[in-house]
Amino acid sequence: MSCRFRKRDVQRRAFSLVEVSAALAILAIISSSVVLVISRCVASGANSTLRIQAFEVARENMEKLLASDQLEETADFGESELHPGIEWETSVETFYEPITARMWVQGVCVARYTDAEDQEQTVELTHWLTDVTKEQLLQMMDEQDGDEEQWAEQLIETVEEAAIYAGVSAEIIEQWIDNGMLITDDGLFVKGNLDIYMASNGDPSPEDRQRQVSSKAELMAQREKLGDLGTGEVDPKTGLTHEELEQMDSSEVYELMKNRRR
Repeated sequence: MSCRFRKRDVQRRAFSLVEVSAALAILAIISSSVVLVISRCVASGANSTLRIQAFEVARENMEKLLASDQLEETADFGESELHPGIEWETSVETFYEPITARMWVQGVCVARYTDAEDQEQTVELTHWLTDVTKEQLLQMMDEQDGDEEQWAEQLIETVEEAAIYAGVSAEIIEQWIDNGMLITDDGLFVKGNLDIYMASNGDPSPEDRQRQVSSKAELMAQREKLGDLGTGEVDPKTGLTHEELEQMDSSEVYELMKNRRR
């Protein structure tokens, strides 16, 4: 008895190149979408962290203003030491509120940062600090005039003029700068600083170096406040007497201050 076996070819079918390419394309699309979503989530988280940090910087500056015993119109700026990359600006300014017809002092604290999309963002806090009487407003006007005049009288524009003032050469002035003589952010020379270096032959003591100023605020901190105008005395800036200024209401005094700043 003989048996015959019949061979049957079994053909195994594999994925074609077209199918593999299509699968890879679909996988790439899905993967890119997932990566995009993850990237946006990371950027959103980073932006939220930066905004919280900027808010903390602005809030801290506002708390300092609220805790101050004395307030005057100022503008200060810098960069946060706790959160590098966040710049802050703090200003105290007066404004007229027409509904109650009163003058107010408000504090404005701003913090700026660059987000993950390289766009500048700003966090701003504003707080009405206190109201201002007309007498206080007149005093502020008087102090502003004195501040500006004293600061302008202290400034020398060029190295040559500074050398003439100090009675030395321009090279000596440059040596004094290298030796720690302060100048303003605009590159102007301050007479008081030149006097310190003149008196010490260019080598002042550490105590004398600390007496230098490089801004109007620092100069004003070294002098006493100007007194009020006396009775019948004429303010040279406005041409009005003290009595005439007293008769003006707060809104008129505020407008007078605005016009003089222009």
